[in-house]
Amino acid sequence: MIGIEQYLTVAAFLFVIGIFGIFLNRKNVIVIMMSIELMLLAVNINFVAFSVHLGDLVGQVFTLFILTVAAAEAAIGLAILVVFYRNRGAIDVEDVNAMKG
Repeated sequence: MIGIEQYLTVAAFLFVIGIFGIFLNRKNVIVIMMSIELMLLAVNINFVAFSVHLGDLVGQVFTLFILTVAAAEAAIGLAILVVFYRNRGAIDVEDVNAMKG
């Protein structure tokens, strides 16, 4: 049987991968967005693991809200990147400062 420790270990591992993806990759915006999604997935695993461990459904409800926000963030972020690529021809992180109004 898989205990809560294994779930927390996997979640911590995914969270650390997400942090390294953000800090080690400063040029590709898509990889940074994927790293943020990994970090949100790690938080979801923690919520579900503690929800099952404590016998409460609140963690699973929070997980559904986080998944909804993550899907909206991905859709809006990718739409912004597509428009930015059409205008500039590249999606480098250094070029994002040009978006200031």
